[in-house]
Amino acid sequence: MLGLVSYFYQLLAVPRTASATDIKLAYHRALLLSHPDKRVNAANVPTADIALIKEAYTTLASTSSRATYDAQLSQNRKPSGPRPAQIISLEDFSDTGPDDESGLWTYGCRCGGQYRIGEEDMDKGQHLVGCTSCSEVVWVGYEIAEDG
Repeated sequence: MLGLVSYFYQLLAVPRTASATDIKLAYHRALLLSHPDKRVNAANVPTADIALIKEAYTTLASTSSRATYDAQLSQNRKPSGPRPAQIISLEDFSDTGPDDESGLWTYGCRCGGQYRIGEEDMDKGQHLVGCTSCSEVVWVGYEIAEDG
């Protein structure tokens, strides 16, 4: 597939809920509209590439191909999460516990709040940390030391 967002549905002018019969009818209609010998007012009407129309039909007519295509569409629409305002090294954070053994590090935010990250968070591979007072998010850079 060409990775064309929801282009195949738009190309055939069908909704994502279209039946196999609707897709086949739309495919034939799109072919007729794009075929140079069948078009009326050929100079004024933009047409789609016939190979692309065939690819759209092949993808949407097959149950498995359509499921894969729909899954890609859904994945492309998922939010990617918060975008960090900056990258801060764990070395710039302060260890807040007595004798530096608490496992909690803090860093001041520009709003006066704090970013906090603990050992458990780092063990889970969490790098994005939100401020305790505002919506700002930073990416904390660190490496997990292997026990050895």
